[in-house]
Amino acid sequence: MSPETPQKAAVLAVDGGNSKTDLALIGRDGSLIASTRAPGSSHQRVGIGGAIGAIHKGIAELRQLTGIPDSEPIAEIGVFCLAGHDLHVDQMLLRNTLRGERLTDELLTYNDTLAVLWAGSPARWGIGVAAGTGLNCVGIAPDGAQLRFPALGLISGDWVAGGRWLGVRALGQAVRARDGRGPRTSLEDAVPAYYQLADPMAVAEAVYTKQIEERQLLWLAPTVFEQAALGDEVSRDLLDQMADEVVTYVRATAQNLALSDLEVPVVLGGGLFRAGDQPFVDRVRAGILQVAPRALIQMLAAPPVLGAALHGVSELDLGPEAAARATAAFSYATDASDEFERPRAAT
Repeated sequence: MSPETPQKAAVLAVDGGNSKTDLALIGRDGSLIASTRAPGSSHQRVGIGGAIGAIHKGIAELRQLTGIPDSEPIAEIGVFCLAGHDLHVDQMLLRNTLRGERLTDELLTYNDTLAVLWAGSPARWGIGVAAGTGLNCVGIAPDGAQLRFPALGLISGDWVAGGRWLGVRALGQAVRARDGRGPRTSLEDAVPAYYQLADPMAVAEAVYTKQIEERQLLWLAPTVFEQAALGDEVSRDLLDQMADEVVTYVRATAQNLALSDLEVPVVLGGGLFRAGDQPFVDRVRAGILQVAPRALIQMLAAPPVLGAALHGVSELDLGPEAAARATAAFSYATDASDEFERPRAAT
Protein backbone atom coordinates (compact mmCIF):
# COMPACT_ATOMS: atom_id res chain seq x y z
CA MET A 1 0.00 0.00 0.00
CA SER A 2 1.45 3.35 -1.02
CA PRO A 3 1.63 6.26 1.45
CA GLU A 4 -1.06 8.05 -0.58
CA THR A 5 -3.55 5.19 -0.26
CA PRO A 6 -6.29 6.06 2.28
CA GLN A 7 -6.28 3.91 5.40
CA LYS A 8 -9.30 1.80 6.23
CA ALA A 9 -11.74 3.09 8.81
CA ALA A 10 -12.13 1.73 12.32
CA VAL A 11 -15.86 0.94 12.07
CA LEU A 12 -18.24 0.23 9.22
CA ALA A 13 -21.71 0.76 10.70
CA VAL A 14 -24.73 -0.56 8.81
CA ASP A 15 -28.41 -0.17 9.65
CA GLY A 16 -30.26 -2.24 7.06
CA GLY A 17 -34.01 -1.81 7.22
CA ASN A 18 -36.84 -2.81 4.91
CA SER A 19 -37.05 0.60 3.26
CA LYS A 20 -33.45 1.80 3.34
CA THR A 21 -29.90 0.92 4.33
CA ASP A 22 -27.74 3.51 6.09
CA LEU A 23 -23.96 3.02 6.12
CA ALA A 24 -21.27 5.04 7.89
CA LEU A 25 -17.51 4.87 8.31
CA ILE A 26 -16.05 5.90 11.66
CA GLY A 27 -12.40 6.71 12.39
CA ARG A 28 -10.50 5.53 15.46
CA ASP A 29 -11.07 8.94 17.05
CA GLY A 30 -14.82 8.55 16.57
CA SER A 31 -15.04 11.01 13.69
CA LEU A 32 -17.51 10.41 10.87
CA ILE A 33 -15.42 9.77 7.77
CA ALA A 34 -18.26 9.24 5.29
CA SER A 35 -21.87 8.08 5.14
CA THR A 36 -24.36 7.08 2.49
CA ARG A 37 -27.73 5.46 1.92
CA ALA A 38 -28.63 2.43 -0.21
CA PRO A 39 -31.95 0.66 -0.86
CA GLY A 40 -33.65 -1.49 1.78
CA SER A 41 -31.86 -4.77 2.34
CA SER A 42 -34.09 -7.32 4.10
CA HIS A 43 -33.29 -10.72 2.63
CA GLN A 44 -36.82 -11.81 3.48
CA ARG A 45 -38.13 -9.33 0.92
CA VAL A 46 -35.43 -9.16 -1.78
CA GLY A 47 -33.58 -12.46 -1.22
CA ILE A 48 -30.04 -12.87 0.05
CA GLY A 49 -28.59 -11.74 -3.28
CA GLY A 50 -30.63 -8.55 -3.23
CA ALA A 51 -29.78 -7.88 0.40
CA ILE A 52 -26.04 -8.28 -0.13
CA GLY A 53 -26.31 -6.31 -3.36
CA ALA A 54 -27.81 -3.33 -1.52
CA ILE A 55 -25.01 -3.45 1.04
CA HIS A 56 -22.39 -3.71 -1.71
CA LYS A 57 -23.91 -0.67 -3.42
CA GLY A 58 -23.54 1.37 -0.25
CA ILE A 59 -19.99 0.18 0.38
CA ALA A 60 -19.01 0.98 -3.19
CA GLU A 61 -20.26 4.53 -2.64
CA LEU A 62 -18.25 4.78 0.59
CA ARG A 63 -15.13 3.60 -1.22
CA GLN A 64 -15.72 6.22 -3.89
CA LEU A 65 -16.13 8.92 -1.26
CA THR A 66 -13.02 7.92 0.69
CA GLY A 67 -10.70 6.43 -1.91
CA ILE A 68 -10.29 3.19 0.07
CA PRO A 69 -9.51 0.61 -2.64
CA ASP A 70 -11.53 -2.53 -3.36
CA SER A 71 -8.49 -4.64 -2.57
CA GLU A 72 -8.56 -3.62 1.10
CA PRO A 73 -11.14 -4.31 3.83
CA ILE A 74 -12.98 -1.04 4.28
CA ALA A 75 -12.82 -1.09 8.11
CA GLU A 76 -11.38 -2.94 11.08
CA ILE A 77 -14.83 -4.03 12.24
CA GLY A 78 -18.20 -4.13 10.55
CA VAL A 79 -21.37 -3.91 12.65
CA PHE A 80 -24.39 -4.92 10.59
CA CYS A 81 -27.78 -4.33 12.23
CA LEU A 82 -30.22 -5.85 9.77
CA ALA A 83 -33.95 -6.30 9.36
CA GLY A 84 -34.75 -9.98 8.91
CA HIS A 85 -31.97 -11.04 11.31
CA ASP A 86 -34.66 -12.92 13.18
CA LEU A 87 -34.43 -16.70 13.56
CA HIS A 88 -31.22 -18.69 13.91
CA VAL A 89 -31.46 -19.73 10.26
CA ASP A 90 -31.60 -16.04 9.23
CA GLN A 91 -28.70 -15.15 11.47
CA MET A 92 -26.47 -17.90 10.08
CA LEU A 93 -27.37 -17.09 6.47
CA LEU A 94 -26.62 -13.39 6.85
CA ARG A 95 -23.52 -13.85 9.00
CA ASN A 96 -21.92 -16.52 6.84
CA THR A 97 -22.70 -14.71 3.59
CA LEU A 98 -21.30 -11.41 4.82
CA ARG A 99 -18.20 -13.01 6.29
CA GLY A 100 -17.55 -14.64 2.96
CA GLU A 101 -17.50 -11.19 1.36
CA ARG A 102 -14.50 -10.14 3.52
CA LEU A 103 -15.71 -6.56 3.72
CA THR A 104 -14.02 -5.86 7.07
CA ASP A 105 -11.35 -7.50 9.23
CA GLU A 106 -13.97 -8.49 11.82
CA LEU A 107 -17.71 -8.69 11.28
CA LEU A 108 -20.69 -8.75 13.68
CA THR A 109 -24.37 -9.11 12.73
CA TYR A 110 -27.44 -8.22 14.78
CA ASN A 111 -31.12 -7.43 14.40
CA ASP A 112 -31.85 -3.80 13.51
CA THR A 113 -33.82 -3.23 16.72
CA LEU A 114 -30.50 -3.28 18.60
CA ALA A 115 -29.30 -0.30 16.58
CA VAL A 116 -32.26 1.68 17.96
CA LEU A 117 -31.51 0.70 21.55
CA TRP A 118 -27.75 1.31 21.31
CA ALA A 119 -28.28 4.67 19.62
CA GLY A 120 -30.51 5.95 22.42
CA SER A 121 -29.25 4.27 25.59
CA PRO A 122 -25.74 5.17 26.73
CA ALA A 123 -26.15 2.51 29.42
CA ARG A 124 -26.42 -0.05 26.57
CA TRP A 125 -29.33 -1.81 28.26
CA GLY A 126 -33.05 -1.14 28.25
CA ILE A 127 -35.84 -1.52 25.72
CA GLY A 128 -35.70 -0.41 22.10
CA VAL A 129 -38.74 -0.18 19.82
CA ALA A 130 -38.34 0.08 16.05
CA ALA A 131 -41.59 1.28 14.47
CA GLY A 132 -41.11 1.93 10.78
CA THR A 133 -41.99 -0.29 7.85
CA GLY A 134 -42.47 -3.03 10.44
CA LEU A 135 -42.67 -3.14 14.21
CA ASN A 136 -40.35 -4.94 16.61
CA CYS A 137 -38.85 -4.58 20.04
CA VAL A 138 -35.71 -5.70 21.86
CA GLY A 139 -34.83 -5.74 25.53
CA ILE A 140 -31.50 -6.10 27.30
CA ALA A 141 -31.41 -6.44 31.09
CA PRO A 142 -28.59 -5.01 33.22
CA ASP A 143 -27.18 -8.54 33.56
CA GLY A 144 -27.07 -8.95 29.77
CA ALA A 145 -30.16 -11.16 29.38
CA GLN A 146 -31.86 -10.37 26.08
CA LEU A 147 -35.34 -10.72 24.61
CA ARG A 148 -36.53 -10.08 21.08
CA PHE A 149 -39.55 -11.12 19.05
CA PRO A 150 -39.41 -13.25 15.87
CA ALA A 151 -41.24 -10.71 13.64
CA LEU A 152 -42.44 -13.26 11.08
CA GLY A 153 -45.83 -11.65 10.54
CA LEU A 154 -49.19 -13.20 11.41
CA ILE A 155 -47.66 -16.64 12.04
CA SER A 156 -45.64 -15.24 14.95
CA GLY A 157 -48.48 -13.17 16.40
CA ASP A 158 -47.63 -9.82 14.79
CA TRP A 159 -51.19 -8.54 14.44
CA VAL A 160 -50.29 -4.85 14.14
CA ALA A 161 -47.01 -4.60 12.30
CA GLY A 162 -45.78 -1.12 11.46
CA GLY A 163 -46.24 1.29 8.59
CA ARG A 164 -46.94 -1.35 5.99
CA TRP A 165 -49.77 -2.72 8.13
CA LEU A 166 -51.07 0.83 8.49
CA GLY A 167 -51.16 1.27 4.71
CA VAL A 168 -52.90 -2.05 4.10
CA ARG A 169 -55.51 -1.29 6.75
CA ALA A 170 -56.04 2.22 5.36
CA LEU A 171 -56.91 0.80 1.95
CA GLY A 172 -59.17 -1.85 3.49
CA GLN A 173 -61.02 0.72 5.60
CA ALA A 174 -61.43 2.95 2.54
CA VAL A 175 -62.98 0.09 0.54
CA ARG A 176 -65.31 -0.86 3.41
CA ALA A 177 -66.38 2.76 3.86
CA ARG A 178 -67.26 3.09 0.18
CA ASP A 179 -69.21 -0.18 -0.08
CA GLY A 180 -71.04 0.23 3.23
CA ARG A 181 -69.42 -2.51 5.31
CA GLY A 182 -67.56 -0.03 7.49
CA PRO A 183 -67.89 3.44 8.97
CA ARG A 184 -67.44 6.48 6.77
CA THR A 185 -63.91 7.83 6.73
CA SER A 186 -62.01 10.49 4.83
CA LEU A 187 -59.66 7.69 3.78
CA GLU A 188 -62.18 6.67 1.12
CA ASP A 189 -61.24 9.85 -0.75
CA ALA A 190 -57.65 10.35 0.45
CA VAL A 191 -56.42 6.87 -0.48
CA PRO A 192 -57.48 6.91 -4.16
CA ALA A 193 -56.46 10.57 -4.41
CA TYR A 194 -52.90 9.63 -3.46
CA TYR A 195 -52.75 7.05 -6.26
CA GLN A 196 -54.69 9.30 -8.65
CA LEU A 197 -57.36 6.64 -9.10
CA ALA A 198 -61.14 6.90 -9.12
CA ASP A 199 -62.06 5.13 -5.89
CA PRO A 200 -60.75 2.75 -3.20
CA MET A 201 -61.69 -0.39 -5.13
CA ALA A 202 -59.66 0.84 -8.11
CA VAL A 203 -56.64 0.92 -5.80
CA ALA A 204 -57.42 -2.57 -4.52
CA GLU A 205 -57.70 -3.85 -8.09
CA ALA A 206 -54.37 -2.22 -8.96
CA VAL A 207 -52.76 -4.04 -6.03
CA TYR A 208 -54.42 -7.31 -7.02
CA THR A 209 -53.15 -7.03 -10.61
CA LYS A 210 -49.73 -5.90 -9.33
CA GLN A 211 -49.88 -2.50 -11.02
CA ILE A 212 -49.16 -1.36 -7.47
CA GLU A 213 -46.92 -3.59 -5.37
CA GLU A 214 -48.49 -4.45 -2.03
CA ARG A 215 -45.36 -3.34 -0.19
CA GLN A 216 -45.89 0.15 -1.69
CA LEU A 217 -48.99 0.52 0.47
CA LEU A 218 -46.44 1.57 3.08
CA TRP A 219 -46.58 4.97 1.40
CA LEU A 220 -50.13 5.40 2.70
CA ALA A 221 -48.90 5.63 6.31
CA PRO A 222 -48.43 9.43 6.13
CA THR A 223 -51.97 9.71 4.73
CA VAL A 224 -53.33 8.01 7.85
CA PHE A 225 -51.47 10.47 10.07
CA GLU A 226 -52.71 13.39 7.95
CA GLN A 227 -56.34 12.30 8.12
CA ALA A 228 -56.14 11.54 11.84
CA ALA A 229 -54.82 15.06 12.45
CA LEU A 230 -57.81 16.39 10.49
CA GLY A 231 -60.18 14.58 12.83
CA ASP A 232 -60.93 11.33 10.98
CA GLU A 233 -61.98 8.81 13.63
CA VAL A 234 -61.14 5.70 11.60
CA SER A 235 -57.59 6.95 10.98
CA ARG A 236 -57.21 7.81 14.66
CA ASP A 237 -58.41 4.34 15.63
CA LEU A 238 -55.74 2.76 13.41
CA LEU A 239 -53.06 4.86 15.11
CA ASP A 240 -54.47 3.97 18.53
CA GLN A 241 -54.19 0.28 17.64
CA MET A 242 -50.57 0.83 16.62
CA ALA A 243 -49.79 2.73 19.81
CA ASP A 244 -51.36 0.01 21.93
CA GLU A 245 -49.32 -2.66 20.16
CA VAL A 246 -46.12 -0.74 20.92
CA VAL A 247 -47.12 -0.77 24.58
CA THR A 248 -47.86 -4.50 24.36
CA TYR A 249 -44.32 -5.16 23.12
CA VAL A 250 -42.80 -3.02 25.86
CA ARG A 251 -44.95 -4.66 28.56
CA ALA A 252 -44.01 -8.18 27.47
CA THR A 253 -40.33 -7.25 27.28
CA ALA A 254 -40.30 -5.54 30.67
CA GLN A 255 -42.12 -8.40 32.37
CA ASN A 256 -40.00 -11.16 30.85
CA LEU A 257 -36.73 -9.41 31.76
CA ALA A 258 -37.93 -8.17 35.19
CA LEU A 259 -37.54 -4.53 34.16
CA SER A 260 -40.99 -3.25 35.09
CA ASP A 261 -39.92 -1.74 38.44
CA LEU A 262 -36.60 -0.29 37.25
CA GLU A 263 -35.67 3.05 35.74
CA VAL A 264 -35.44 1.27 32.44
CA PRO A 265 -34.44 3.29 29.35
CA VAL A 266 -37.09 2.90 26.65
CA VAL A 267 -35.96 4.16 23.25
CA LEU A 268 -38.61 4.81 20.60
CA GLY A 269 -37.26 4.89 17.06
CA GLY A 270 -38.55 4.70 13.49
CA GLY A 271 -40.64 6.68 11.07
CA LEU A 272 -43.93 6.23 12.93
CA PHE A 273 -42.53 8.10 15.92
CA ARG A 274 -41.07 10.79 13.68
CA ALA A 275 -44.43 11.52 12.06
CA GLY A 276 -45.05 14.31 14.57
CA ASP A 277 -48.45 13.07 15.74
CA GLN A 278 -48.60 14.07 19.40
CA PRO A 279 -51.70 12.05 20.34
CA PHE A 280 -49.97 8.91 19.02
CA VAL A 281 -46.81 9.61 21.02
CA ASP A 282 -48.78 10.58 24.13
CA ARG A 283 -50.78 7.33 24.00
CA VAL A 284 -47.56 5.31 23.72
CA ARG A 285 -45.95 7.19 26.63
CA ALA A 286 -48.99 6.84 28.88
CA GLY A 287 -49.29 3.15 28.12
CA ILE A 288 -45.63 2.46 28.82
CA LEU A 289 -45.77 4.29 32.15
CA GLN A 290 -48.71 2.13 33.18
CA VAL A 291 -46.65 -1.05 32.74
CA ALA A 292 -43.25 0.38 33.74
CA PRO A 293 -43.90 3.43 35.97
CA ARG A 294 -40.23 4.38 36.34
CA ALA A 295 -39.37 4.02 32.65
CA LEU A 296 -37.11 6.68 31.13
CA ILE A 297 -38.80 7.17 27.76
CA GLN A 298 -37.04 8.97 24.95
CA MET A 299 -37.59 9.56 21.28
CA LEU A 300 -34.53 8.57 19.29
CA ALA A 301 -32.80 11.80 18.26
CA ALA A 302 -30.41 10.28 15.73
CA PRO A 303 -30.56 7.72 12.92
CA PRO A 304 -30.24 4.15 14.25
CA VAL A 305 -27.00 3.66 12.30
CA LEU A 306 -25.44 5.58 15.20
CA GLY A 307 -26.19 2.55 17.40
CA ALA A 308 -24.21 0.28 15.09
CA ALA A 309 -21.37 2.81 15.10
CA LEU A 310 -21.30 3.05 18.89
CA HIS A 311 -21.28 -0.72 19.22
CA GLY A 312 -18.25 -0.86 16.95
CA VAL A 313 -16.52 1.85 18.97
CA SER A 314 -17.19 -0.17 22.12
CA GLU A 315 -15.98 -3.45 20.60
CA LEU A 316 -12.70 -1.80 19.56
CA ASP A 317 -12.42 -0.14 22.99
CA LEU A 318 -11.84 3.27 21.42
CA GLY A 319 -12.93 5.08 24.58
CA PRO A 320 -15.59 7.57 25.70
CA GLU A 321 -14.19 10.50 23.70
CA ALA A 322 -14.52 8.55 20.47
CA ALA A 323 -18.06 7.54 21.43
CA ALA A 324 -18.96 11.17 22.19
CA ARG A 325 -17.48 12.35 18.90
CA ALA A 326 -19.41 9.71 16.96
CA THR A 327 -22.64 10.63 18.76
CA ALA A 328 -22.19 14.30 17.91
CA ALA A 329 -21.82 13.45 14.22
CA PHE A 330 -25.32 11.99 13.84
CA SER A 331 -28.66 13.72 14.17
CA TYR A 332 -31.96 13.87 12.36
CA ALA A 333 -31.22 17.56 11.79
CA THR A 334 -28.63 16.46 9.22
CA ASP A 335 -30.70 13.47 8.01
CA ALA A 336 -34.18 14.78 7.32
CA SER A 337 -35.24 12.04 4.89
CA ASP A 338 -38.61 10.41 5.43
CA GLU A 339 -38.69 6.68 6.12
CA PHE A 340 -41.96 6.62 4.19
CA GLU A 341 -40.46 8.44 1.19
CA ARG A 342 -42.88 8.10 -1.69
CA PRO A 343 -43.59 9.41 -5.17
CA ARG A 344 -46.87 11.21 -5.70
CA ALA A 345 -47.93 8.85 -8.49
CA ALA A 346 -47.28 5.19 -7.72
CA THR A 347 -49.08 3.57 -10.67
